[in-house]
Amino acid sequence: MKQLAAFFQKEWMEQMRSGKLFIIIVVFMLFGIMNPAMAKLTPWMMEMASESLAESGLVVNEVTVDAMTSWTQYYKNVMMPMLVFLLMYSGILTAEYQKKTLINMVTKGLDRWKIVISKMAIVFLLWTVAYWLHFGITYGYNAYFWDNGIAEHVGFAALCIYILGVWLISLILLMSVLSSSSAGVLLCTAGVYGVCYFAGMLTKVKEYLPTQLMNAGELLSGAGNVEDYNLAIAICVIWFVVNVLGAVVLFNRKNL
Repeated sequence: MKQLAAFFQKEWMEQMRSGKLFIIIVVFMLFGIMNPAMAKLTPWMMEMASESLAESGLVVNEVTVDAMTSWTQYYKNVMMPMLVFLLMYSGILTAEYQKKTLINMVTKGLDRWKIVISKMAIVFLLWTVAYWLHFGITYGYNAYFWDNGIAEHVGFAALCIYILGVWLISLILLMSVLSSSSAGVLLCTAGVYGVCYFAGMLTKVKEYLPTQLMNAGELLSGAGNVEDYNLAIAICVIWFVVNVLGAVVLFNRKNL
């Protein structure tokens, strides 16, 4: 456990020194603020555009915004900070391969599984902090300006997106063991996501796929039931376990 704690501490310090921790926090905070800000500014922007639209014969009616307007923005934009996160951590192991820093650690007695688990733990910790900070900022501003009571299942819908992110991060981890480049990791991860996305267009199987969780924003308006996402969550959890175990087993056999 001392080795695991020491390697985890090393990874944490690396995030701080490299500036990744700061960048992730700032990006997620900005997106969290942007959702209610866009909703709040919508009437003003429409008013500014109304004169030019009137010249074209278009009449702009008064726009009313509420917490639902902001939450709609939230679920439209949520993939953007998630994509930034995945791009930044696609080199979670491949950067180590290129620097050949893992060879010395392994030859000095550090168990390979501890490397994988430490890397996984630090990324999941950062994802958890960044995502819920992002959600909390939007939730707080929505509560201040309007009333979140207008939206249903706010917490559960946010949890669905969080779990989707956890699944994608576990895919990044597994692909980082299989591939030696960040580009390869991203392509493989995008490929798996793409297959799930297009397969989800088939009504009979979409409820079983992780990509079903991207539709969780519909719950806020009452379009759908919580039960519609239980199977997708269960699949994500099982797939997550398989990805982590697969990463550990394959990394033990990988030629560094």
